[in-house]
Amino acid sequence: MKRSELIFSALLVPTDFLMLFAAGLTAYFLRTGSLISGFLPVRFNLPLREYLLILSLIIPLWLIIFALAGLYKLKITRSTIEEFFGLVTASAAGFMAVVVFIFLRGEFFDSRFIILVAWFFAVVFVMAGRIIMRQVQKYLLVHYDFGSHKVLVIGKDDLSRLIVEQIETEPASGYKIVKHLFQPDIAEVRQAVDNPGIDEVILADPDYPKEKVLELIDFCNETRLTFKYVPNLFQALTTNVGVDTFTGLPLIELKRTALEGWGKIIKKIIDVIGSLFGIIFFAPLMALIALAVKLDSPGPVTYRNQRVGQKGVFDTYKFRSMKFEYCTGPYYPNAGKADTYEERLRDEKSKPGPVFKILNDPRRTKIGRFLEKTSLDELPQFFNVLKGEMSLVGPRPHMPKEVAQYERRHQVVFNVKPGITGLAQISGRSDLDFEEEVKLDAYYIENWSLALDFKIMLKTPFAVLFKKHKQ
Repeated sequence: MKRSELIFSALLVPTDFLMLFAAGLTAYFLRTGSLISGFLPVRFNLPLREYLLILSLIIPLWLIIFALAGLYKLKITRSTIEEFFGLVTASAAGFMAVVVFIFLRGEFFDSRFIILVAWFFAVVFVMAGRIIMRQVQKYLLVHYDFGSHKVLVIGKDDLSRLIVEQIETEPASGYKIVKHLFQPDIAEVRQAVDNPGIDEVILADPDYPKEKVLELIDFCNETRLTFKYVPNLFQALTTNVGVDTFTGLPLIELKRTALEGWGKIIKKIIDVIGSLFGIIFFAPLMALIALAVKLDSPGPVTYRNQRVGQKGVFDTYKFRSMKFEYCTGPYYPNAGKADTYEERLRDEKSKPGPVFKILNDPRRTKIGRFLEKTSLDELPQFFNVLKGEMSLVGPRPHMPKEVAQYERRHQVVFNVKPGITGLAQISGRSDLDFEEEVKLDAYYIENWSLALDFKIMLKTPFAVLFKKHKQ
């Protein structure tokens, strides 16, 4: 842990104290000022001095609740979404603590306005204070290299290159690539660490030889370097376990996903509300796309494509991006010839693996190329979400003939519903190989949270607009 991270984490406590104090004062003066009291007369006697005493007693309790909620955990960078939801939850607990405090004082405090408004301003002010602190930290990190983690990345596969690319394109992540070695021996690692200096070693190749991994770990322990690694598929699957006992014997349950219980219920509610909102919000755009597809080439506006989900085969809806004669599937008259032509294109132009991705597909229409590049062809899949066949976030569904080539370990993607977007889509889109895509999907399934879902949804438009696109 860098000293700068300790400093900024420690500064969060007095910053939160000042923001909570400011929130309390704002609520008090707003209630007692002429703006509110003019139409809602003040009917309680609470002098400012006594109110400040109450604040000085309540705020430390509120800070303890923040700490218990994990808002002071030491991290390199903090997700704004995770921090916001954590702050709202902790503030709600703080609000209840205030109510209990007033009740225990045994006095009638008839100002629900101050309590409610103070809670609202507490969330707003504390979040604003934390955003300012984060921006200061990022500014010092980017412009003065203050607190950056100087890392050595080891690995030569696509995932290693992706990690290097992500770190280099996001200087505010807290990491700085100093060296990238493909398959070094310990002597090369030692030389890289000594010159120009390394804080952490990231082993990004999940298939790195075991004997070299042990050597690397021993070296990092010896030199007091932080060692991090990207897990392989099996390691990613065995991190979510539950422990129970049966007749005095410990039983360890290997859970398929963290998406259980109330989380599953809440995710379903978000899917229904989100899909309805998406259908209504994008209705004018979908109408324009439908008109453009119809004018561009003869045939239906939408394309029904069979995919495999958690409960078997279902039809996904997309705007048609191919010429009608090349549409595959049981719903189209030229399916036989279209399948034959697709197989030929796969042999000539696709990437290896069960899921073939044909580069520069000649079957696309003019508007289809644009729709595919921008992912606008997938807007009708909000209807799949509304029907319960898909989720807003999850692994992308694949065709039955692709799934037929899955190896057993790939079946992990069926532990949750497929999604319109997912972790793989915001991490590299079609540039990822199938194995890397499955690893990211396995990580999502294993580490699912509502905060992760919101983070993926917020990042999806930026991945479509500014990242690499599907061909």
